[in-house]
Amino acid sequence: MSINTLFFDLDDTLYPASCGLWRDIRGRIEIYMREQLAIPEEQIVPLRRHYYETYGTALRGLEREYPLDKADFLAFVHDLPLSEYIAPDPGLRAVIQAIPARKFIFTNADSRHAERVLRALALEDCFEGVIDILAVSPYCKPMPESFEIALRAAGNPDPRRCAILDDMPRTTLAARQVGMFSILVSESGAQPEGADAVLQDWKELPDLLKQAGARRHYES
Repeated sequence: MSINTLFFDLDDTLYPASCGLWRDIRGRIEIYMREQLAIPEEQIVPLRRHYYETYGTALRGLEREYPLDKADFLAFVHDLPLSEYIAPDPGLRAVIQAIPARKFIFTNADSRHAERVLRALALEDCFEGVIDILAVSPYCKPMPESFEIALRAAGNPDPRRCAILDDMPRTTLAARQVGMFSILVSESGAQPEGADAVLQDWKELPDLLKQAGARRHYES
C-alpha cells in the first residue's frame, strides 16, 4: 500500500528553522499584540505562549479575546523580506518533484504567506494546493478537525495512504492519531516522539516513503 498523498508543513519545515524567519515572525506577533491590541508588555509573552499551547496558534487565541482583524494580523506578522532568510534549494526541489504522489501545503499560516515562501524557495509549481489556517477555520493544527478538513480539501484520500511532514511533534502525533504516516522534520535528527519517522536530510524522503508503504502493506 503505497503513500499517494503528502501534506507538507511550511515554516521551519521547507526551510531550516535556523534561518530565523519564524523567530522574527514571532517577534512581529508580539509587536502586533503591543501596538495594535494594547496588551500590557508584561502579559505579551505569557499570553502568546498560552494561546499557542491552548489554541494551537496565537491567532486562534487572540481572536477569541480581542476584536481582531484576521487579514490585518496575518499581513502584519508575515511582512518580512523573505530573501534575507531563505533562498531556492535545488536539491529540495528535485526531491519533491521526483515523488510520485499528490502534494499539498498544510500550514497554520495563510495562503498569501505560503505563496510568498514557495516563490522564494522556487517551489511554487511543486504543490497541488495550499490548505491554510483560514481554510480550516475555526480550527488549526494540531486539532483533529483541521486534519479532517485538510483530507476533504485533498479529495478524501485514505489517511493510511497519506503522510505528513512537519517540524512540530504535537502535529506529527495528531496526524498519526488520524491514521497518517507522520514524519518529523528535524535539523538535529532528534528521535521522534509521536512520529513514525524523523527526516534530517531531504534526500532521505524517498526511502522513508518506501518504508511507509511497506509498513502499511504489512498492517493491511
